[in-house]
Amino acid sequence: MDKSWMHSDRRSKAYEFGVEAFLNFAVENLLTTTHIRCPCVKCVNLKLFGVGIIRDVYFNGIDQSYKNWTFHGEPWEATTNASRNVEEDDGHSRYSFVSEEIDMDDNDFGDFGSNPYEFANVIGDGDQPVYPGCRKYTKLSALVKLYNLKAKHGMSDVCFIELLILQGDLLPEGNTIPTSMYEAKKTLCALGLSYEKMHACPNDCILYRKEYEDSTNCPTCGISRWKEGKDSILKEGVPAKVVWYFPPIPRFKRMFQSHETAKSLTWHAARKSIDGQMSHPADSPS
Repeated sequence: MDKSWMHSDRRSKAYEFGVEAFLNFAVENLLTTTHIRCPCVKCVNLKLFGVGIIRDVYFNGIDQSYKNWTFHGEPWEATTNASRNVEEDDGHSRYSFVSEEIDMDDNDFGDFGSNPYEFANVIGDGDQPVYPGCRKYTKLSALVKLYNLKAKHGMSDVCFIELLILQGDLLPEGNTIPTSMYEAKKTLCALGLSYEKMHACPNDCILYRKEYEDSTNCPTCGISRWKEGKDSILKEGVPAKVVWYFPPIPRFKRMFQSHETAKSLTWHAARKSIDGQMSHPADSPS
């Protein structure tokens, strides 16, 4: 399919027709068309919207680094890294730094971690030096360090992208520093480190989800969902309280990606000795 329109002026007919062709392609090839990922430069495939809303790619422009439309029905081709034997890695020695270093601050990561091929690519990134000859940092460890700085010092996405581009220019030729937020987040999300932000009642009565998703006041205590600004004026769209939800399923999936780790996790159920002695809490009948 012709993708040259992605580099055209957003005001041109070529770009307009290209967006229409892209949306038609997504609708025809995706299993579900109620919500699809928005590929604009602001959302970078991390947010799900209805097809009508995704037309904001007219205004924001499409992320030009999104060359293979895997999130919109185009076949995904496994790379060399994906063919590695992931099962042989126990998931600890190489990535023990991840939980200590990374502090994700975005809620729109989607379900990248559900794709085992993308996880296999991350395994490869853990072996690949950040530039030829570098022994201290790999592509993954460097990205984790940089993203930790972003979260620690409250960098905006624009600032972080410019930092990545500068790092790429400073490092020797052939370096693997990503040049877009989409590439950076795609690598990190494959680890299953996502979370979801939910609006909550300031008095902890409810979460604004499911039947309360569109409510503006708490049905229990009546307090507003929105934060009060100066002169006690409500800032509509700015939540008074936000809670972070860390979904366990992606983490369980990540734990069982490794064959060796999976064997250890199921040891008590499959291989423990039954001798009538209680030598471990797992021996308890409860």
